[in-house]
Amino acid sequence: MKGNDTDGAGSATRPFRTIARAARSISPGTAIYVHAGTYLGATFLTALRGTTAQPIWIMGAPGEARPVIAGGSQGLYLTRPRYVVLQNLEIRDTADNGINVDDAEEVANPDAARFVLFRNLDIHDTGKQPSGVANCLKMAGVNDFFVLGSSFARCGNGPGSGAVGVDGVGVHRGRLSFNRFIANGFGGVQFKGASRDIEIRSNFFQNTGWRGVNMGGSTGQPFFRPPLAASTLNYEAARIQVVANVFDGSEAAAAFAGCLDCQFNHNTVINPSKWVLRILQETLTIGRYTFARAGNGVVAGNIFYFRRADLNAGEDINVGADTDPRSFSLVRNLWYAHDNPAQSSPRLPLLRGNRTGDLVGTTPSFMDARAGDFHLEASSAARAAGGAQFASGSDFAGDCYATPPSLGALELTGTRR
Repeated sequence: MKGNDTDGAGSATRPFRTIARAARSISPGTAIYVHAGTYLGATFLTALRGTTAQPIWIMGAPGEARPVIAGGSQGLYLTRPRYVVLQNLEIRDTADNGINVDDAEEVANPDAARFVLFRNLDIHDTGKQPSGVANCLKMAGVNDFFVLGSSFARCGNGPGSGAVGVDGVGVHRGRLSFNRFIANGFGGVQFKGASRDIEIRSNFFQNTGWRGVNMGGSTGQPFFRPPLAASTLNYEAARIQVVANVFDGSEAAAAFAGCLDCQFNHNTVINPSKWVLRILQETLTIGRYTFARAGNGVVAGNIFYFRRADLNAGEDINVGADTDPRSFSLVRNLWYAHDNPAQSSPRLPLLRGNRTGDLVGTTPSFMDARAGDFHLEASSAARAAGGAQFASGSDFAGDCYATPPSLGALELTGTRR
C-alpha cells in the first residue's frame, strides 16, 4: 500500500508515505507501523516523547516482512527521545551510521535522551562513504537503554574505519543481550566518553575486527557526558560488565581501555588472533583534566580456547603503559591451547601474581567446537568449576547458571527462567 504525506491520515486505509510525516502526528501510547517494503534513509526525528505507561513505537507492521530502510546519510537519526521503542526494522547501505540517537549536545543534561529500547533490528553494511566512522548503532548521551535480539554486521568500511556494531559515548545504565555482531570494522561494541553501568550479556561476536568489546577508548574533550571535571580523576568508562558471551575470532576478545571497576566474566573466547584480552590506557590527560588509570578489573570464570601459534609472542593478555595491572584479579579461568596443549600456560608477565584457581592445559570438552557448538559435555572439567559471585543471572542461552557455575558462557545444567 502506497501512502501519501499530503492526503494521508495515518490510518490503515490512508497511511502516510514517510516515517518523518507520521512522527509529526504521533502522541504518547501510539505506534508508527512501517509496512513491508524499502524506504529511503536520512530520516531525522526530534523530541519524540512518550511516557512510562505510554511509550512511542517505530516498528515493522505486525505480521509483515521486516521493512528495509536503505541508503541516505544515516538510516534513522533521533535526537532527544524519551520512552521510544525501535523494533522489527532492517537498516542497510547507509553512508554513515545506521541508527544515530543523541542528546542534541546537551552534554550536561542527563534527561535529554532517556529510556530507549532497540529490539529485533538488523543493521548492516554501513559506511558506504569513503571515509569517516560509520557505526551500525551510534548513541551519545543516551541513558537507560536496552539493545536486545538484534544483528549488527559489516559496520563501517573496513578494519581501519574505527566503526563498531554498537558505539556509545557518554551513555549510562544500559544492557545489551542476545545480539549478534559479525565481521565489523574496528569492533563489536564500544562504550567510552564517561560511559558507565552497562551490562553486555549473552551476545555472539564473530570476527569483529580489533576488539570484540572495547570498555573505554579515546574521546575528545567536548564529547564527555557528564563534562570533564578538574577537581577529580576522570575516566573513559566505569562498571562495564561483559558476562556470558561467546567470542569467535577477532584480534582480542575485549579491551579494558581506561576502564575502572570493569569485569569480563564467564565468557567463552575462541581463537583470538593476537591476544585474548588487552589492558590499555589511551588517555592520561586532556588539557588540565587528568584521568584514572585502567584498574580494579576482574577476569573470572572464562574459557580461553586458543591456538598457541596465533597469539602474540610474550604475553597473552596485552598490558599497555600507564595502566594499573596490579589491581586486576584473574580468578578460575580455563586456558587451553588446542594446537599444543602442553603450551597452554598463559604468558602474563605483568599479571603473574594476580591469578588464582586456574585450570591450565585441560580441554573444556566442547560438544563440537569445529561446528561452533560450545556447549560443554557432561564430563567437562569446566563443570561446576566457577565461583557463584561471578556468574549471577543467566548464561549465553538464557539459562540459569548452576551453583557452583560451570566456566564459560554456557552452563551445562542450566534451567530456563
